[in-house]
Amino acid sequence: MKDFFGKDMAALKNKKLFLFDMDGTIYLGNTLFDGVLELLDEIEKRGGRYVFITNNSSKSVADYVKKLNRLGIEKVTEENFFTSAQATAMLMKEKFPTGILYVQGTRSFVEELKGAGLNVTTEYAEDAAAIVVGYDTELNYEKMMTTCKMLKFDLPYYAANPDWVCPYEFGAAPDCGWMCRGYEMAMGKTPEFIGKPQPTMINVVRGKFGVEKEEVLVIGDRLYTDIASGNNAGVDTLCVLSGEVSAEEVIETIQGEKEAEKPVYTAMDVTALLATLKE
Repeated sequence: MKDFFGKDMAALKNKKLFLFDMDGTIYLGNTLFDGVLELLDEIEKRGGRYVFITNNSSKSVADYVKKLNRLGIEKVTEENFFTSAQATAMLMKEKFPTGILYVQGTRSFVEELKGAGLNVTTEYAEDAAAIVVGYDTELNYEKMMTTCKMLKFDLPYYAANPDWVCPYEFGAAPDCGWMCRGYEMAMGKTPEFIGKPQPTMINVVRGKFGVEKEEVLVIGDRLYTDIASGNNAGVDTLCVLSGEVSAEEVIETIQGEKEAEKPVYTAMDVTALLATLKE
């Protein structure tokens, strides 16, 4: 099987750990893409593992299990996920194990952090140790005002992910990166982003399963998060054109006309990976 640009994808048959982005890669909104179920079955038949690594911090892992179950992926458990919310919880446990964290995010994001044993508040708190912002699909102006009031303090400031938009069936909607850009314009503060493109999520999952770098494939639809995280972790990447990035953008990147992360392989969607594994 050849990729979008004619590159032989046969080497992907040797992969043992497949790390999938979700939004724009295996589904769009509430629509599962064709071939996903068969692809996951094929990976298992070959003795491989698959894990969903998503920057979308609006849902907890438990919520994602329920969502994929509704979409027809019935065998997944919490072991099949590692999210930017989990990566955020891990970092906050390391840096602020007992300190108060002011958190702006969905109820699921807040519960994910609380479930990790962190001291979380969603209210204005002058004694907070740090500020944490997630992709907040429940955002309202009152929340924004509270976050701005917190940002007047000289506190460590983190955000779960840098994505500008989240893809949906109708197009896209503002994501965490966009929200933080608004706070930068209002308060002059920029956060330290935690999720992809940092290699943390990939490295944690790879270490958990004891898999070598050359045995890992990252599959995603964004150059600046999914593909960048794979490149930063030193593993192979497959960019799919079913979500945010266009073929034109990838071409410009490969030809050096646009400064962006270059994928190792490019395909229209995950069915190309399925066809490769079944060859």
